[in-house]
Amino acid sequence: MEFVSPEGLRLDGRRPMEMRQIRAEIGAVSKADGSAVFEMGNTKVIAAVYGPRELQNRSQQISSQALVRCEYSMANFSTGDRMRKSKGDRRSTEISLVIRQTMEACILTHLMPRSQIDIYVQVLQADGGTRSACINAATLALADAGIPMCDLVTSCSAGYLNTTPLLDLNYVEDSAGGPDVTLGILPKLDKVTLLQMDSKLPIDILENVMQLAIEGCKAIAKYIREVLLENTKQLEYRRGV
Repeated sequence: MEFVSPEGLRLDGRRPMEMRQIRAEIGAVSKADGSAVFEMGNTKVIAAVYGPRELQNRSQQISSQALVRCEYSMANFSTGDRMRKSKGDRRSTEISLVIRQTMEACILTHLMPRSQIDIYVQVLQADGGTRSACINAATLALADAGIPMCDLVTSCSAGYLNTTPLLDLNYVEDSAGGPDVTLGILPKLDKVTLLQMDSKLPIDILENVMQLAIEGCKAIAKYIREVLLENTKQLEYRRGV
């Protein structure tokens, strides 16, 4: 199957180095301390954050820092696949762990000892890049909740199909079986917090694909900052500041 036409266009009409349209909304869950909806193309994710709050299970208490918990799930209607997935399936458990570890890299947990922060992420619509969309939604929800962070974590994927590096894979491209990289970075600190690869790549091609994913992460970080700034302006306007 040809993923890039002779004219240099992908199946969805994008250029190889072009991201899907991104959109975000803050405050989607009124009862949460912070929440956000994040869309990357047809992939749509909602995240809700509760905390910092008192630990529900005292045996898990950490005297020097906050306990971060994360629960990832996919809505049964999120894909064309009608099979019901059990809540604790292996993939969900693995992605929950990935999101939690990525978020712990940016949350200043030492400022909130003996407390817990719960992050709930649900995929409402899946079309590739769900892991990245979940991390971006969680970052926005944490910022909305006022959780102190050293930087925003942003995530994007890039792959290599038909000898062409491609940014921000959709489901068809992701399912093609080619090598792809999911990256999470702290853009201001210039640190990588997540790197997942599902097959080998020659080092020179890997560098190109990684650089492409980094550019995607930085573009998302710029957009998230704009969303947060706009949200702050709206709050100030409502309060008459």
